[in-house]
Amino acid sequence: MSEYRMRYVIVSVLIVLMTASMSVSTETWRLDKQQLWKNVSEDEQGKYLMAVGRIKQLVNTGQTQQVIEAAEQLKKDFPEIAGADLEAFMEAEVLYSEGKYTKAVRSYDKFLNKFPQSRLYDAALDRQFAIATAFLAGQRKRVLKVFRIRGYAEGTKIMEKISDRVGEAPIAQKAALAIVESLEKRGKFSDAYHQWSYIASRWPTGQIGKDALLGMARCKHAAYRGPKYDYSNLVSAKSYYQNFKLRYSEEAKKLDIDKKVQQITEQQAYKQFDIGRYYQKTGNKQSADFYYQMVIDNWPDSTAAKMAKEQIAFEDTKPQESKEEKK
Repeated sequence: MSEYRMRYVIVSVLIVLMTASMSVSTETWRLDKQQLWKNVSEDEQGKYLMAVGRIKQLVNTGQTQQVIEAAEQLKKDFPEIAGADLEAFMEAEVLYSEGKYTKAVRSYDKFLNKFPQSRLYDAALDRQFAIATAFLAGQRKRVLKVFRIRGYAEGTKIMEKISDRVGEAPIAQKAALAIVESLEKRGKFSDAYHQWSYIASRWPTGQIGKDALLGMARCKHAAYRGPKYDYSNLVSAKSYYQNFKLRYSEEAKKLDIDKKVQQITEQQAYKQFDIGRYYQKTGNKQSADFYYQMVIDNWPDSTAAKMAKEQIAFEDTKPQESKEEKK
């Protein structure tokens, strides 16, 4: 065996032994700047994270200079822990404290991509989530150093990236829900429906799956614009509500889903009645009677069905009235 090969084997064995010893130890091992292994006690780690927490509080209050000074002190106090990941994280934190949110997000992205194993990883995700939440709530962002526009699209993009990055971690669900909540609040019901549909396909079970099914029904119903428009949204909403009732009967009772279904039934019936009334106004009695009869046959217990019967009866009496008037 060559000398080079022998050295390679020895190094490999040492790494395996070191990894095994680290896995059973309560201590954390870390490579320092000289690429030497250093162990870090749990007590030191706790103090380090507390110090980072204090810096985050300074960041939250926008005390940028104090943040920089505290970060430098942190590196002096914990040289065995503070490494390149802290440098990268603090660079993003300074931008955040200055209110430069778009730049801060990019900086956090660089950190997350480069240091996925850092103990500051979750803190960076939380910062991005906070920025995205602000944008989705209407926070304005600067464009071309002159204009300021609401950052809804930016907030959505950040949340989607968080959700994609973390897989099945809880923050992925929080990010997806934050997007759909913003869309519903802004009356973007069609977009909200598609987001709920995405959530339902990704997390079909549990509370979030239940919320998604109800959300799809709610958004489809809210997207219906009235009898002058297409009523396919009503058909979809009714189907989702009925599916919800089938799968979650007890919850459906509490939410009075039957009442919502009844409301949709009335809207469907009135839509067809309105078409009949249009034909009646244009003098097309045959088409008008066709739609009136459709309402009576399909939704016999609806208010629109009663109105349709009245219209048919009224139309049937008109010729007789005309003859009497001529006499």
